[in-house]
Amino acid sequence: MGGIKFGTDGWRAVISEDFTFDNVRILAQAMADYIKIDDGPASKVGDKRIVIGYDTRFLSAKYAELIACVIAANGIKAILAEKPTPTPSVSFTIKDRGLMGGVMVTASHNPARYNGIKYKAYYGGSAGPEITKKFEEYLGKSGVKTASLDELKASGMITVEDIIPKHLGFVKKYVNVGLLKKSRLKLLVDSMYGTGDDYIADLLKGGKCKVDVIHNENNPGFGGINPEPILPNLKELADKVKAGKYDLGIATDGDADRLGIALPNGKILTGHKVMTLLFLHLLEDKKMKGGVVQTLCGTFLIDKICKKYGLKMYETPVGFKYICELMLKEDILIGGEETGGVAFKNSIPERDGILSGLLIVEMMAMRKKKILDILKSIDKEYGTYEYKRLDLKYPDDKKAKLMDYLKTNPLKEVLGKKVIALNTKDGYKFICEDYSWLMMRLSGTEPILRVYAEAPAEKKALAILEFGKELAYSL
Repeated sequence: MGGIKFGTDGWRAVISEDFTFDNVRILAQAMADYIKIDDGPASKVGDKRIVIGYDTRFLSAKYAELIACVIAANGIKAILAEKPTPTPSVSFTIKDRGLMGGVMVTASHNPARYNGIKYKAYYGGSAGPEITKKFEEYLGKSGVKTASLDELKASGMITVEDIIPKHLGFVKKYVNVGLLKKSRLKLLVDSMYGTGDDYIADLLKGGKCKVDVIHNENNPGFGGINPEPILPNLKELADKVKAGKYDLGIATDGDADRLGIALPNGKILTGHKVMTLLFLHLLEDKKMKGGVVQTLCGTFLIDKICKKYGLKMYETPVGFKYICELMLKEDILIGGEETGGVAFKNSIPERDGILSGLLIVEMMAMRKKKILDILKSIDKEYGTYEYKRLDLKYPDDKKAKLMDYLKTNPLKEVLGKKVIALNTKDGYKFICEDYSWLMMRLSGTEPILRVYAEAPAEKKALAILEFGKELAYSL
């Protein structure tokens, strides 16, 4: 069916253009057909139900209701979230109860005009390409079955539940909340008008740790910003953290599976540094072991830490479904991406912004150090790595031409530094002799070209970005 295509993490489209009630019903029917006909592994689980959650976007609750009605009318019992719910709460519910899978209505960090649908498989993580391709194959193959919500609730095919408390209960056990409450830290949390709501503040209330929250009200327009925890979207958080002399600023994205960190000096930490902190905390403070997974646009800083501790480092294409796949197969301590989405051993194979934020606070509390001092010690031991990313609106007619050019004319050097390695697993990544690098890839969810760079100094990283931008626009 036109307009329904799965990208790096689900299907996303503009509301009222391709993301319509009719298309949502058609996709829900395709999902139901897949579950009934093809989903062999899920059929072995103990609880033959599907859980359906949704975010704070325009009409998300209605879309979730439509999906639940189609799923249930096909003879598959559904648990419908009673209110906007973090994506990790949906994934946790699947794994905790042994459900067949789950659906999350969200466009995550995309602009407000978008909505989307993520499918979570029976293991509680992102559906891989083998599943989403099946959804696409089933689109429009059978007529949509549906019934009214009241009728399906009355028959017991749909139950409405608040699935958030049990997930938060797990988070409370994973992190030493008692220690955090005694820490006397002053925190500012930015929920970015998303499903993060007041949950971090609620978990820490009643102690000496002071937590203030901004942007925790429901606003489907996200206050005119994209609910992605990066600059410039976090400028207000960064400014307030600095002006209010907070120890840390924590931001969760639209569906609360990603984390952003604002420092006391008013700067925003890159997703690479967020993952590095979390990795070192689990490894050094919580004494946990295992391999590490990051995407192709990951940082050499993680490589250096893995080498020091003799841990295996895995690299995947961009998209958390690939990280999830490895976490299910290997002994993985932590898996993450450059956008602040991180998953942990002994948790769900899925990103969790709420848990991630609390783990950073736990690191500060356990080490009894300010976040800037922790970061300085990392730079001192492993060296400085500065990462930058640029998203370019790029004409569709130029995309194939650029990718073909990079394939047939791979760069021999970048700003005078010899290219010593080329990685083409997802786009083109040119690694230079000083371990600075340039990467260019097309987004799997938006009509843009992403340009990435890492270098020992911020000025150099920005210069590499500019080099990549000029190359892209010169063709």
